Amino acid sequence: MSASAQPHFPSRRGMLTTATGLVAGFAMPLGNARSAHAALPRAATQEPPVAAASFTNPVIWQDFADIDIIRVGDTYYYSASTMHYSPGAPILRSYDLVNWEFAGHSVPRLDFGAKYDLNGGRGYVRGVWASSLAYRPGNRTFYWLGQIDFARTYIYTATSVEGPWARHADLPNVYYDAGLLVDTDNTLYVAYGNSQISVAQLSPDARSEVRSQQVFSTPASIGTLEGSRFYKINGNYYIFLTRPANGQYILKSTSGPFGPYTLRQVLLNLPGPIPGGGVPHQGGLVQTQNGQWYYMAFVDAYPGGRVPALAPVTWTSDGWPQLQLVNGTWGTTYTTPNLPPPPRQVEPLTGVDTFQGTTLKPAWEWNHNPDNGRWSVNNGLRLTTATVTNDLYAARNTLTHRIQGPTSTATITLDHAQMRDGDRAGLAMLRDSSAWIGLKRDNGTTRLVMVDGLTMDGNWNTTGTGTERATTAITGTRVWLRAAADIRPGTGRQARFSYSTNGTTYTTLGPAFTLNNAWQFFMGYRYAIFNHATQALGGTVTVSRFELTTP
Repeated sequence: MSASAQPHFPSRRGMLTTATGLVAGFAMPLGNARSAHAALPRAATQEPPVAAASFTNPVIWQDFADIDIIRVGDTYYYSASTMHYSPGAPILRSYDLVNWEFAGHSVPRLDFGAKYDLNGGRGYVRGVWASSLAYRPGNRTFYWLGQIDFARTYIYTATSVEGPWARHADLPNVYYDAGLLVDTDNTLYVAYGNSQISVAQLSPDARSEVRSQQVFSTPASIGTLEGSRFYKINGNYYIFLTRPANGQYILKSTSGPFGPYTLRQVLLNLPGPIPGGGVPHQGGLVQTQNGQWYYMAFVDAYPGGRVPALAPVTWTSDGWPQLQLVNGTWGTTYTTPNLPPPPRQVEPLTGVDTFQGTTLKPAWEWNHNPDNGRWSVNNGLRLTTATVTNDLYAARNTLTHRIQGPTSTATITLDHAQMRDGDRAGLAMLRDSSAWIGLKRDNGTTRLVMVDGLTMDGNWNTTGTGTERATTAITGTRVWLRAAADIRPGTGRQARFSYSTNGTTYTTLGPAFTLNNAWQFFMGYRYAIFNHATQALGGTVTVSRFELTTP
C-alpha cells in the first residue's frame, strides 16, 4: 500500500485470500533503469545456471515501503518512503538485487514547514510518501521527485547517491504517488494520481511543467489504483499501478506517453512469502545487465512495517511480463539472479555502530528534523536535551533505527553522568504505541525505569505520556540498555526490555510490551535513542555503542 494512504481511502486494506498469477511489465536499458532502447526482453525459456544458489524472501526484513528500484550500470538502487523521519527517502545499494546496504538519503532535511521541526506542530504520518528515484544519463544526475502535504512537489538532485543532495525545484503541482520516467531522449515525464491517472511532461531543466493530461480512469470494479511507476520499452510506455493493498495492474500505450492506455491485471490476492503477511504489491521492475527481469514489491508485515520481496518476471511474445510463481504463490525462495561477481561485499544491515567520524551513518533517521546544535558524533553519540516536555512524541532529537526481523535485539551503552534533574533518557520501541527502558533523574537521584503507555490517537495527537511499570536503583555512570523485539506479522507480538551494569549479565525490567500491529501509522516499530528534559535544558548523555543482532 502506498505510504500516501490516508483513512479517507477505505479501499486501502485488501485482505489476503487465494492466488492469481498474471503479471505485466516493461523494460529498462543498460545504464538506465527508467527508459529503454532495447528490444523486448528475452524469452522465459532460458536455462538457469548450473547449481545456481537461491535467495529467500523477504530479501530485507526491515521497513522499506513504496519501492522504486533502478539500475545504473552494474549497480542497483532502491528508494523508499520515510514519512516524518529525517533525513528522508533513503537509498539502498546492491550489486545482486539480494544483498543491500544503505547508501544515502535523497531528502537531507524535511524543509517543508515548522511542523517537521516539532515546532508548533508535528508531522507524524506526513512528509515523504510514495516518491520516485531516477537517473538521467544526459547529465549524469540522479533525480528524486515527491509531493509533500498535498501541496507541492519537490525535486532533489545529486550526481552520486551518497550526496550531496540539493533541492533542484519546487513545483506548484501535486504529483501524488508519482513515478518519474527519463525517456530515451532525456525528456522527463511523471505519471501520478489516485484512480484518475495523469501524465505530466517537465521542462528540459526539470524546473516547471510543460504539459499535463489525464490518461486513465480506473474502473469502479477495480476501485483504487495509485503508486505509479513509469517505464518505456521498445517504443511503448507502461504505467505500473497498485491496488491497495492486494493488487497490481499495468497500463500500456503504443502511442506515446500521453496514451491512450490499455489495462491488464498483474496480480490480485496473491499469497505472499511471509507467514501472516499481506499481498506483495506497490514496487517496481528492473532489468539486470544480463537481460533478466525482477519485480521488487513490499509486503504488509506489521508490527514491523512493510518489507521487500523479490520475484523473477518473464515476458509474453506480445510484450506483457508474467510474474514467476511457486505453486500459485509469490515464492519464498527463487534462484539467485545470474549476475557478475560484486566489486565488493555490501555493508551488513546489522552489527555495531560506535559513532565514529563526524556524521551519522545513513542507517539512522531522526524522529522529525533534529536540532543540530544539540547532538554530535565522534567517538560516541552525544545527545543534549533539545526539548522541555513530558511527551516523548514532542521531544526533538530522538534518533531511530529500523528493526531487523523476524526477531532482533538492540543494545546501547549509555553514559549518564551529565544528566540533569528532570531528564529522561533511554532506548524505546517507537511507534504510535510505545514503551521504553531508561533513566529518570529527579532530585539528584538517577533511577532505572521501564515505561509503557505512550500512545497517540488516529490524528497523531498524544493520548498517553507513559506509565512507569518498573524501577530499580542504579549505581555508577554507565548502563547497558536492551530491547528485544519480535516483529513477525500478527497480533500479540512482544518486546522485552533488560539492562546490565557490566555489559555481560542482563536483567529483565518490567513486563513484556505488546506491539501494536495496526496499519494506520504506516511505518513499523523502530528502536529509538532519546534524551529529553522535563524541567530545563542542558543535560547530556553519551551513547558509545549501538549493536543490532539477530538470533
